[in-house]
Amino acid sequence: MRLRSGVFASSCLLVQALGVALFLRGFFPVPVRSLPRREARADSPAEPAPPGPGVVSNWTKIPAPLFNKVVIVLIDALRDDFVFGSKGKQFMPYTTQVVEKGTSYSFIAEAKPPTVTMPRIKALMTGSIPGFIDVVVNLNSPALLDDNLIWQAKAAGKRIIFYGDDTWVKLFPKHFMEYDGTTSFFVSDFTEVDDNVTRHLDRVLKREDWDILILHYLGLDHIGHISGPNSPLVGPKLREMDNILKKIHISLLSKEEASLPNLLVVCGDHGMSETGSHGGSSEGEVHTPLLFISSAFEKRSGPLTQPERVQQTDLASTLAVGLGLPISRNSVGNLILPVVGGKTMREQLRFVHLNGFQLSRLLQENTPAYEKDPGYEHFKIAEKSHGNWIKLYLEGNNSEILLNLGKKVLKQYLEALKTLSSSLSKQVAQYDMYSMMVGTVIIMEVLLLLLLSVPKALSKRAEFEVPLSPPLFSLLFYLMCLMLCAVHVIVCTSAESLCYFCSMSWLTAVGVMMLISALMCAILSAIAKIFENSRLPLKNPAVSSSSWSEIDVLILAGTIGHVLSLGASSFIEEEHQTWYFLINTLCLVLCQELCRNNFLLKECDPKHSTNMKQNFDSLGETSDCKNIDIPAADSSKLDKATSSSEFMKGSHKWISLATPWIILICCRLLRSLNQTGVQWAHRPDFGHWLTSSEHKPELSLLAAVSLLMIFFLVQRRCSLVSKIAMALGLLGVYSYRAAVGNVIFPWQHGGKDISKLQHEEHRIMGSI
Repeated sequence: MRLRSGVFASSCLLVQALGVALFLRGFFPVPVRSLPRREARADSPAEPAPPGPGVVSNWTKIPAPLFNKVVIVLIDALRDDFVFGSKGKQFMPYTTQVVEKGTSYSFIAEAKPPTVTMPRIKALMTGSIPGFIDVVVNLNSPALLDDNLIWQAKAAGKRIIFYGDDTWVKLFPKHFMEYDGTTSFFVSDFTEVDDNVTRHLDRVLKREDWDILILHYLGLDHIGHISGPNSPLVGPKLREMDNILKKIHISLLSKEEASLPNLLVVCGDHGMSETGSHGGSSEGEVHTPLLFISSAFEKRSGPLTQPERVQQTDLASTLAVGLGLPISRNSVGNLILPVVGGKTMREQLRFVHLNGFQLSRLLQENTPAYEKDPGYEHFKIAEKSHGNWIKLYLEGNNSEILLNLGKKVLKQYLEALKTLSSSLSKQVAQYDMYSMMVGTVIIMEVLLLLLLSVPKALSKRAEFEVPLSPPLFSLLFYLMCLMLCAVHVIVCTSAESLCYFCSMSWLTAVGVMMLISALMCAILSAIAKIFENSRLPLKNPAVSSSSWSEIDVLILAGTIGHVLSLGASSFIEEEHQTWYFLINTLCLVLCQELCRNNFLLKECDPKHSTNMKQNFDSLGETSDCKNIDIPAADSSKLDKATSSSEFMKGSHKWISLATPWIILICCRLLRSLNQTGVQWAHRPDFGHWLTSSEHKPELSLLAAVSLLMIFFLVQRRCSLVSKIAMALGLLGVYSYRAAVGNVIFPWQHGGKDISKLQHEEHRIMGSI
């Protein structure tokens, strides 16, 4: 089948799009979802019915709120060690005092990747786990339509005020009674972006017409993006946040009512890596502090212990219970029990039962075989034990048996909640591997077919024959179709979870299998034709064979391998490691090729020697036939020219042999000059060694030699005036660097004194 290159490329593009669509459909799993919020049932479950007739519980409504006013302070990119580590003790003294000796509960909240702002806000307010597809819409955040805490609060008549990142305004339009959004794209702004939030604080804290206040500060995140977590700017920013938390806490304590206390929640949406970025799954990016501060809690006493780890999705369920709201239907989070630990045993059991009922209902709507799930079984056992406890409670039993049974039921509920949340979270992170594999096979087949067709596609005619007709009528094609269809039946009948490719009609699935089989047969036919053409005798024996050399194979394999490596985020972050390996390997192969051409080819290749001898014999015969006489003087000149040309050839040969090794040495020096990437950026290197104050003379010498080399390499083709101007310019460059303290002049010996003076100056400026 003969096709033009344009038609062939268009066909490959369409098939490639099919493979990419299948792969993306499997890579972005369908999130766990319940009914839309418009269809959500507003009725809450009653307490478990006690066994036996005549005993009925009268608690059927959602429990009353536990807190009057709630202030949520979200500090973007707040790592856990910024609060619980040495930086917290140094720059956040008030917060550290409240954590260690105040009425508070502190936790380390674990965020699931992707650790970017918009998916993390969704997780905090809905309790669900957003997927990687949310990274795509992070730049243009649409309105959140899922059931969430903000919507439930507004439906319950709560008055909400928000100041901070305008992502909240886009996610929750028309939900805030008052708001002022700030953009997050000006990452060089560390001050105004937070001042625009704080300037409303004094006025709002004096008012009484609000129930929930949300503040989202971006300055710390911007500092991390610009200069990393160890920047000297981090300390003053943490001190600023500490003063803001102190102001809010004191104001809430002064306005508490006798009936209900107020609550201050301090959290981060994500952390930051050692380079100041976020989005991945490193420990610094996923661990954030979570503080609950309220007079309702008992004052801490005794030695400070390591904060307990919870999931970031647990905040939505905990705040819903604290505000007397229904738990979001799509939430996979657990209630953080210490926050409600001061309530009676009946209230605590009621809270965990509501959470367990919501999780079990979400499991029923997303898992066909939900009854076999261990979490669902544990919940039913706990619910039955809860009914027995209610029977004893309603009968007026106040003995130690009731208390011990209540603790046992509470433990059963917590175990069931943990198992249910784990089962639901696994569904979010469970990729459709079968659809991904089918899409990958189609993509790789099309790429291989394009690679095999490139030589013909670049020819003058740009027309080539695609071997499709023979494969479609071959036995191999039908055998592959039958084998792939059998694999499809086995996978689809044995798969426990729903697969998108299995949900397609059988006619569509068979068509895809036939496409895969046809592409594979076409590739095999093209490879066989290439080998068949390579075995044919050449018309011109003097022309070398067209087989690929080691360098060609290495360049092709390196290009394909580098493209494949970009499919993993870790390889993208450390892409320079791939280039280090490829350049070193290419230099070694190039050195081998040069050695073969300069030494082994003339000695070991008889065809080459025979061809050269035949060429010289033909030249001699031609000169004899034409009776050309060469004078003696000309002969001596010819000998000198020949010897000089041989000398030049010899020098060029050794220079070419030394070139790969010189390149390897230069690459090694460049590799040691500056550590890059994410994993090794903190490691010492030659650049840090040179820029340290102790090695300023070495840096000065290197800078002076470099400037002199520039002058001597350029001045040969310049006039006298240009030489003087260039010399003055280079001297000015060195003088400027000496003036700012980067280098020193030979007569200066106070490099350390200068560095100390600059260090003192930076310290004073930092304190200001």
